[in-house]
Amino acid sequence: MAAQGIVSGWANFEVLSRKETGRCSMKTIRNNIKHSVRIMGKARSTLLLAAFTLLCACAGNDEQQTEIQSLTSAYENAKEAIGRSNYRRGIQIFEAIQARYPFSDLSRQIQLELMYAYYKTGLKEQAIDAADTFMRENPIHERIDYALYIRALSYFESEAGFFERRFKKDITERPPKDVTLAYSSLRRLVERYPASQYAPDAQQRMLFLRNRLAAYENHVADYYLRRGAYVAALNRAKNALEEYNGADTNARSLEIMADAYEKLGMQELAADARRVLTLNFPD
Repeated sequence: MAAQGIVSGWANFEVLSRKETGRCSMKTIRNNIKHSVRIMGKARSTLLLAAFTLLCACAGNDEQQTEIQSLTSAYENAKEAIGRSNYRRGIQIFEAIQARYPFSDLSRQIQLELMYAYYKTGLKEQAIDAADTFMRENPIHERIDYALYIRALSYFESEAGFFERRFKKDITERPPKDVTLAYSSLRRLVERYPASQYAPDAQQRMLFLRNRLAAYENHVADYYLRRGAYVAALNRAKNALEEYNGADTNARSLEIMADAYEKLGMQELAADARRVLTLNFPD
């Protein structure tokens, strides 16, 4: 997929959903607590309702039943708010529930709900923090891939800023900042969870990010080359070639390497670089 297509697809991105499984530690109800919950979508989840109903059946306490019903209603209200794209309202309710039951199995599901809502609201730092907290507290949880995915999306620079669009500034000349973190999160997702439903999409997005990072390395290398810092130029171009092999700008990396070798008086290495350039990029 072309870089432009990837960027366009990202702009219209909707996080994929996946069924989750809730668990209760009570031996008497262990076989009755499998529920499906979607991170997003129109289907209304029943995780909180079922879990608290089971607790209620075990407890048999009228006051507790009232509390369970209130929390169930709150959870449903939060889901409905998010379904209507009222993310801020959903966040408020989920955060209140999370504060009331911070160490329950249900809190893990709410963490997943919150990181998505934070991301959709543009609260990047909160989304990243929620994803990092989830991964730190649940290192072997089956939804680590989702947390990595949200973390990467939150770091990704989806488009140029207002002034860059207005004056058509080349964003490849801007330090990548969060792009590196987005790339590393996607790479970790693909390498550790190759069977994840998010892996194919992550691979496509890595293509764009790889081109972006390689282009910036070349920009810095060219800057050094023009100012006579040939060793520094050579190192940055080599790094772009080695770390982001397959990027669209690999040809430019080889050109910079050849020029730098020539300036350093290393004609044989310069010739080798140009030979590799001709073989791999005949046009």
